[in-house]
Amino acid sequence: MKFTRSASILLLANLAIAQVLSPPAKTETAIDGKKLSIAYSSPSIRGRKIMGGLVPYGTVWRTGADNATTFQTEADLVIGDNGLKVPKGTYTVYTLPGANEWQLIINKQTGQWGTAYSQGRDLGRVKMNVAQTPSVVQNLKIELSSTGPKKGLLKISWERTEVSVPITLQ
Repeated sequence: MKFTRSASILLLANLAIAQVLSPPAKTETAIDGKKLSIAYSSPSIRGRKIMGGLVPYGTVWRTGADNATTFQTEADLVIGDNGLKVPKGTYTVYTLPGANEWQLIINKQTGQWGTAYSQGRDLGRVKMNVAQTPSVVQNLKIELSSTGPKKGLLKISWERTEVSVPITLQ
């Protein structure tokens, strides 16, 4: 009994530390009265090499930490320049990072741990615009914003990398 209690306390302490290291974060916006939101965990650099290191190029990344990053939309969308159609609903966001090119992955599986990726559940993938930030972004930041009537932008920034993709309401 004493061992079980000690193990439980240790487990809870580790979970509390993980939450502090990668605190929960959320971004949301309304476009033409329809809400879009993303819930994620926001890890920090903490002296590590992020892009091409902790976040390896050419490998699907959970785009955050801990639980999978969740995307909810109250409207049917078209994401990206090649027109990925996303019906209103709840999805998981993954990315495929590269040194010069990134892809946004919208996945139909939800509620899983972040590393439980199933390519067979992909709704689709779109190319993202890649840029360098003017200064170092210490904590992963995901932003949704309205850019005009029926238009928005999804932006992900961390370390010196910023990737974005346009969103259009159908």
